[in-house]
Amino acid sequence: MKILYLDCGMGAAGDMLTAALYELLSEEKKKEFLEMINSLGIPGINVCAGKSKKCGITGTYMKVTVDGYEEEDYGHEHSHEAGYHHHSGHSHSSVSDIEKLLKSLNLSEKVREDAIKVYGIIAEAESIVHDTDISQIHFHEVGTKDAVIDILSVCYLINEIGPDRIITSPVCTGSGTVSCAHGILPVPAPATALILKDVPVYQGDISSELCTPTGAALLKHFTGRFAMMPQMSVAGIGYGMGKKDFERANCVRAFLGEAFAAENEAGPDEQVSVLSCNVDDMTGEEIGFAVERFLEEGAHEAFTVPVNMKKSRPGTMIELICAKSDTYRMMQLMFRYTTTIGIRQFDYKRYILDRSVIDKETGEGMVRIKESEGYGTKRSKPEYEDLARIARKKDMSLREAKMLVEKDITSED
Repeated sequence: MKILYLDCGMGAAGDMLTAALYELLSEEKKKEFLEMINSLGIPGINVCAGKSKKCGITGTYMKVTVDGYEEEDYGHEHSHEAGYHHHSGHSHSSVSDIEKLLKSLNLSEKVREDAIKVYGIIAEAESIVHDTDISQIHFHEVGTKDAVIDILSVCYLINEIGPDRIITSPVCTGSGTVSCAHGILPVPAPATALILKDVPVYQGDISSELCTPTGAALLKHFTGRFAMMPQMSVAGIGYGMGKKDFERANCVRAFLGEAFAAENEAGPDEQVSVLSCNVDDMTGEEIGFAVERFLEEGAHEAFTVPVNMKKSRPGTMIELICAKSDTYRMMQLMFRYTTTIGIRQFDYKRYILDRSVIDKETGEGMVRIKESEGYGTKRSKPEYEDLARIARKKDMSLREAKMLVEKDITSED
């Protein structure tokens, strides 16, 4: 099992994560990445990688310029990479503008989807902190381009590296204060602190902002577990250097390797929230639509259970399971798409098997096989859509189609 471990003992920022992951690539892949990111068509953007030394350690520093200038040259705090605001003004972009930009770029669907979700985490945190609707959150034009590049770079690199599991250390936020457009704020800044909710964090002894909103959102989106480094055989180490100098090396370290047997036997686990409500005044069509929307918006599961309500009235319990980081957003969706006036929340730890899909050539064409493994268990099964296609073509039952495919696979093995 391929594990990516991120050491965030000096916090995390988008450019530092990019640089650390970049160092894990081969020289050919590094060249491909820089060509890809510079050919996206974002006006004025240039990305290059250079060597940087911190406390005697050499790593990579990613330089992102907009029209020839880095973000700091415009007078913005790099620690607030996207220049978050909740008011309009000169050269600002809304959340919908960001989504339109991401959808217009020549990206794989997975990279685009990840980037949109990371921006959603940032925007949601900012909307809560400023007590305003997400649609009213705006981003400085320069900061937007810089942050878009950071987010897209990390999303691309993680998909390129393709780890089976991402584990991140407890995150050092730093301490003290930081200047932003709204004044002097404590570290971690309010939006960063909210994004890091339910993540193990600590301040450390360095008086500076070490974890940025963008860095926090990327960690929150991609990390399956926050913990100390597991037992693993390390094949590659990447050092992503920050801009500031401290007594301690200012870098994010990325370790890529294979898990030892004990780690391979354990499946991934995560903290999840269960949201539940009861309704007795919705039609079946309305309930079905609500459940579909929850699943489309990223709920792990969504289902209904018939219940008896007050005065023995028949009703429906609607329940969904989601990542803890998505709890607030899913709660908003539940209020939007159901008639409930109250939602119950239960927090659990969920254990799941590692899952992957492989293509197998059979006598009936290509069939996708879903494989699951972990906790000493391994199983596989053909995808329903492929079995259904074969069953219709052969005029046989689904069970017969499954037996036919499994016989082909067994004989091939």
